[in-house]
Amino acid sequence: MNDPSTDTKTIDMNELLAAEASGEESSETPAETPAEAPVAESSEPPGDAVAGSREPDDGALAESLAAGRERMLGELRKMIVGQDEVVDQILLTLLAGGNSLIVGVPGLAKTLLIQTVARVLDLDFSRIQFTPDLMPSDIVGTDLVQEDPATGERRMVFMKGPVFSNIVLADEINRTPPKTQAALLEAMQEHRVTVQGRTYDLPQPFHVFATQNPIELEGTYPLPEAQLDRFMFHIQIDHLPEEDELEVVKRTTQILEPDLQHAVDGPTLMSFQRLVRKVPVADHVARYALALVRHSRPAEPGVPEQIKKSVSYGASVRAAQYLVLGGKARALMRGRVHVSIEDIRALAHPVLRHRILTNFFAESEGITSDHLIDRLLETVKPPASEL
Repeated sequence: MNDPSTDTKTIDMNELLAAEASGEESSETPAETPAEAPVAESSEPPGDAVAGSREPDDGALAESLAAGRERMLGELRKMIVGQDEVVDQILLTLLAGGNSLIVGVPGLAKTLLIQTVARVLDLDFSRIQFTPDLMPSDIVGTDLVQEDPATGERRMVFMKGPVFSNIVLADEINRTPPKTQAALLEAMQEHRVTVQGRTYDLPQPFHVFATQNPIELEGTYPLPEAQLDRFMFHIQIDHLPEEDELEVVKRTTQILEPDLQHAVDGPTLMSFQRLVRKVPVADHVARYALALVRHSRPAEPGVPEQIKKSVSYGASVRAAQYLVLGGKARALMRGRVHVSIEDIRALAHPVLRHRILTNFFAESEGITSDHLIDRLLETVKPPASEL
């Protein structure tokens, strides 16, 4: 597990300015517009790019990011016991501007964790309980006929749904049919929704955290691959060690009124997200991330024999994008201004485990995607540095 108390280092200003010069802002970043006003369709390709104002001092902002992470961890520990790696991946999701799928059995504080994150960041929070009868309009909103009491004139008014929040918790997302699941596709990828041909921007920052229960499959609808691929991480949350679980029992059976402070606000988070995209990545590190992804595809030449036998479909290029973007966020969280091979390897499991689709042979042999990722990490060697 990652240690949440990792010491941060002072960032060299010259290094960061060099990073800014070599890492251009993504061309996929959409312009921010008020959520209330419909906007025209964007001609830019979809992406998870983020918006925010340019910070004049990136060195100070990098130091603020590392310090902000420590403050967030301190506040989260008032409510959450243990789960260091899960918390770390949640924070990485936020800093990278992505969305994540959290999978775990009931009673592991998945909802409490996301709700507490929203409180610590002073962001609007919505929880949507996905059920078989949930409709798309229950998520994105709908047009209603409203009558003016003074004039009696009737007009159509758009009533926003719960997706118009900064952090949306899609609880038990696999309990609703694909038609309703698809209502989140545009929101997750483009940070907007379209209703009756009119497009509305969502508030920024915007993140979706979805939960699934892995042990109850009756009456569920597996997420389509197109939607799974839009989640940056597949975060597995397991039972706590005995001492941590004992601490949970003690805390939750007494009066608990923690005084949560706002560690970071929304505009600052968006500044952090912009800074993450400026972090440089060496060519050999980017090639290693891509090599892991390409070797997950059974039709590629030179892939491990176990991959050929056990995988139906490998990861898309979006996996390589998230490995690099997550690596940038992880580097900054640890006080560095460059991405290392270790950053890529540390994120291989949460990025790839929902993108590698195993076949019947793998299932019959008890081979999971995590086993195959372990094999990839063993066999795919990092390219030599050009330095």
